[in-house]
Amino acid sequence: MAEEVLIPPPGKITSHLTGSLLAVAFLTSFGSSMLYGYNLAVVNSPAVYIKDFFNKTAVRRDGAGLSEEALTLIYSLTVSVFAIGGLLGSLIVGMLVTRFGRKGTVVNTTVLVFIAGLLMGFSRICGSPEMIIIGRFITGIHSGISLSVVPMYLGEIAPKNLRGFLGLVPSIFIGTGVFAAQILGLHELLGEEHHWPLFLSMIAVPTFIQLMLLPWFPESPRYLLIEKHNIHATITALKWYRTKCNIQAEIEEMQEEQRSLLSVETLSVWKLLLDDTVRWQVLSVVVINIGMQLSGIDAIWFYTNSIFENAGVPVPEIQYTTAGTGIIEIIAGLIGCFTIEKLGRRPLMIGGFTMMGVCSTGITLALILQTHLSFMRYVSVGCVVGIIAGFCIGPAGVPFLVTAELFKQSHRPAAYIIGGSLNWLSNFTVGFVFPFLQMSAGAYCYLVFAIICASVAIYVYIVIPETKNKTFMEISRMFSKKEAVLESQGLIHVDQLKLKKMNGYGGLEHTSVEFDSSSSVP
Repeated sequence: MAEEVLIPPPGKITSHLTGSLLAVAFLTSFGSSMLYGYNLAVVNSPAVYIKDFFNKTAVRRDGAGLSEEALTLIYSLTVSVFAIGGLLGSLIVGMLVTRFGRKGTVVNTTVLVFIAGLLMGFSRICGSPEMIIIGRFITGIHSGISLSVVPMYLGEIAPKNLRGFLGLVPSIFIGTGVFAAQILGLHELLGEEHHWPLFLSMIAVPTFIQLMLLPWFPESPRYLLIEKHNIHATITALKWYRTKCNIQAEIEEMQEEQRSLLSVETLSVWKLLLDDTVRWQVLSVVVINIGMQLSGIDAIWFYTNSIFENAGVPVPEIQYTTAGTGIIEIIAGLIGCFTIEKLGRRPLMIGGFTMMGVCSTGITLALILQTHLSFMRYVSVGCVVGIIAGFCIGPAGVPFLVTAELFKQSHRPAAYIIGGSLNWLSNFTVGFVFPFLQMSAGAYCYLVFAIICASVAIYVYIVIPETKNKTFMEISRMFSKKEAVLESQGLIHVDQLKLKKMNGYGGLEHTSVEFDSSSSVP
């Protein structure tokens, strides 16, 4: 029989937001997460100038310019190589966080940003388009690592009552990065031809600030205790991140998790996939991370300009209108951040995906009817705004937070590898498939995204329990009850369910389970 362990009452682990917690959340998000958003949008404004640079370089080297097809192919490679680098980064993040720690990985990988910034910044002087492509690839690696390690780090240093708030700070900065690229790309700032190398290399500025300040803060207390077995460093770190409250209860909760993992080593991706005890957690990570990208948000961002043009916005003013959508992203992200601890994770994901599904259907109807009803052009603009807002309120950041919450320390790195790699693969797939989907399905292509959004919302409603204000151990046990009920529904009465011992994830053997409906309903 598994050893019964007492969990401290919830109130004892509750803590307040401290300056140290807020500083780490802002530094890691500002110097890492924001770069992801910036690099997504930075190539849009100088696209014409970069293509012209590619063409002039070909003339200088070969005596002849590039064909339209060759130029489009090279530029497409320049844009999409970022996602390929992101995939690589997501695959190596597990190894990095185990070896260097959470904060250590954030700090050590800053070198990638400086190398990429130098390559892109001096590409025109050196007359080398290859330097831009390699620089984009390296920034992709950094973003692939950052999208996993920053939520993991913040999720582990945060007390349970603030884990949602801090976990969504990176998504706000991703939106801020997109907005910063849109603003700096205006013709009045860095949007002119002679400025584009500087525009691309600006990524080094926030990372430099992060590198100067972040090393002064402690590593994740959970990493120090559970993986490094350093109780003194753990106590020191907790004193940094907490107010003058009793940290003993929190240490006891971490030690309980440590005891449950004494016979469990850090799992590889393959072992995690084969582990039946966490199959619903793994499936949930797969669904929400794929759904996050296949929701159509990337297609909407890519075609925002054309939708605004169809709505009658004057061409010279479209860049300012598009920049306005960046403000919507930030506002929606702030709404999600400040309501997640009150509403919970499930409502933000369900509501966000539902809103995106409804608006995707609205775009389809607007595009079909706008030839007959002129006002439908403005409905399509409203639907674009609705999709962006719905995405940034929940689906933009909650999946990364939930990935951290659904797994214990030994399983978490592998879970982030799975979630991150699927996220980047889906990102690349949408970018590659959407133009063909649009050609074949026309306006109806957005219905595909609507169906995906509705399916993910239904899955979250049925399967994923609410993790708000729960310790990692409580979430593990709650998911085990959820799994037992899902598998036995309609066959065995809930009161008769018996849970087996599941490597620390299940309840006690020979113990009946009472299903708590609060784990499913916010």
